Order: sequence, then structure tokens, then C-alpha cells
Amino acid sequence: MIEVQKIRRRYGNFLAVDQISFRIGRGEIVGLLGHNGAGKSTIMKMITGFLEPDKGRIYIAGKNLEDDPLSARQMIGYLPENCPVYPEMTVIDYLDYCACLRGLTGSQRQQAIHQTIEQTGLYEKALATIGTLSRGYRQRVGVAQALLHKPQILILDEPTNGLDPGQIEQMRELIKQLGKQATVIVSTHILQEVEATCDRVLILRRGRLALDARLAELTRSKGLLLTTDASTTELHQCLQNLPQLSQIEPLGERSSQARCYRLLPEQSHQDLAPQIAHRIITGGWKLFALQTEERTLEKIFHDITTQEVNDAAA
Repeated sequence: MIEVQKIRRRYGNFLAVDQISFRIGRGEIVGLLGHNGAGKSTIMKMITGFLEPDKGRIYIAGKNLEDDPLSARQMIGYLPENCPVYPEMTVIDYLDYCACLRGLTGSQRQQAIHQTIEQTGLYEKALATIGTLSRGYRQRVGVAQALLHKPQILILDEPTNGLDPGQIEQMRELIKQLGKQATVIVSTHILQEVEATCDRVLILRRGRLALDARLAELTRSKGLLLTTDASTTELHQCLQNLPQLSQIEPLGERSSQARCYRLLPEQSHQDLAPQIAHRIITGGWKLFALQTEERTLEKIFHDITTQEVNDAAA
């Protein structure tokens, strides 16, 4: 549905987006992550046609956005970070106005408004003036206007911004349901939102694409963490005949006796942990801990952004 080819965008002397390429298929829910200034909002504005890239191309459903921007925009629903609504209008009047802008008429327009209000939980606020709504409800109004024309591509910038825990859960479920019908890009600073809703994550670092991976593969554990009183040499001798074990990496000392190691198996480590525990205990060493190494999105994001700081310092 979306193909981005080596796009660049500069604001004066600041290079906001630098040679970024990716593809997003129909029905994918993709999280777009990065610190402020990483290029997230610029990329979303270029995909939606609000900004033109200085270089590179963007294709929406196989069509070059530069050649036919109107057709591309008709396929896209967009929620900007700062939701642009008219505070003096009621919710239903605002949605009716947005439906008109989208070219919906007659019973089609009324049905779209009714369905969208139901999807976003706005029934009790339909006749309320937008300026009197809480930030969470205004956010729902912004999502509703993006859904009115049943877009094939939905781009949401901080969709849970200002929502309470119950509303966040409802928004997560809505995004999952929308992912069955449309391609969804979610840009957020909240990593838990990506973990809860997305199939895949793109992490930006200083205007470049630092990571593009499916969450299931990314967070899959790749090793074991061991704490024992055995030295590195003793541990190598103890475990040297285990063919499934490819690497033993010292992580440092926890105390004068306890030492930590990362053990990397060649493939699955389900059968490996009991063998390691048995060898250490029968060898006369103490086994303080043996557990699966956790690979959370938070840790991965931290590692990438820490590298960003190191690069800047260098």
C-alpha cells in the first residue's frame, strides 16, 4: 500500500529526513518511533501529501504521490498530533462538515457519521460543543474525522494523547479492528502502545531509519542469563561439550562471588537450560540464577537511542 524510496527533507540547514526507504503492505499495523526531531512527523506529512520530499519518491497503492496527489489523499485518513478541530462547532456538525469535504452525500454521509460516532464512543458527546470537551474526547473527535470516509490507509500521530486508561484500552481495540480493514501507521512516544497494537516497528534515529523489524522477531529471546560463582575459565571448561551453546559472554561481577554471563545458544534453548544447571551444580559451583534474557521494545529502543548519544558525542 505504501512504498517510500530514499526520501529526503531539509528545513534550512537542518536535515530532518535522510535517505529513508520502507514498504508497508495492506493490513499491517506499523509503529513509528523516535525521539523528538527524529523525523516522524515530517515523514507522515510527506506520505499524506502535506509536504513534498526534496528528493525521493512515495507511492500510494502503486501510484506516484507526486503525479496524482488528490487520488492518494482520498485513500488516507490522517490524525495530526495537534488535533485541528473547530471549538465553536458541535461534534456532529464538525463531522458532518468533514464528511462534506470528503465528498460524502445524502444517506451515505449520515451513515458514515453514525458509524464513526459509534466506533469512537462519541454518542453521549455528539451534541456537545467541541470547546467544552476534555482533551481525551477532542482526541476521539480527531480520530473520528480520520475514519469518516473508510480510508485504506490510516495515519495516527499520538492517537492516545490525553486519554485516560479506559479510553486508551478502547483506542487500542479500535486500532486493532481498523488494522483488519486498512493499513495503519501509529506514531507515538509511548512504547507500550506499539507493543499493544502493532505488528511491526520502524525506529528513526537522527533522520535515518535505524531499525525496521517485526515485533515478534525483534523481542524474541536470543539467550540465557546466568549468575554463578564460576570463573570465566571454569565456566568454559564446564560447558565446553554442549554443542548447542555457541557463545559465553561475561557481563561482570554482581558481588565478590557472583558473576554474570550471557549464554547464546545456536537455536532454541528450551532443552539447554536444564543441562547447564545440572553441569554447574554437579561441578560444585553455586547457581544463583538462570533465566531467559528479556528483549523488550523499551530496551531495544534505549540501545538504539543510546547509540545516537554516543554518535553525537563522538
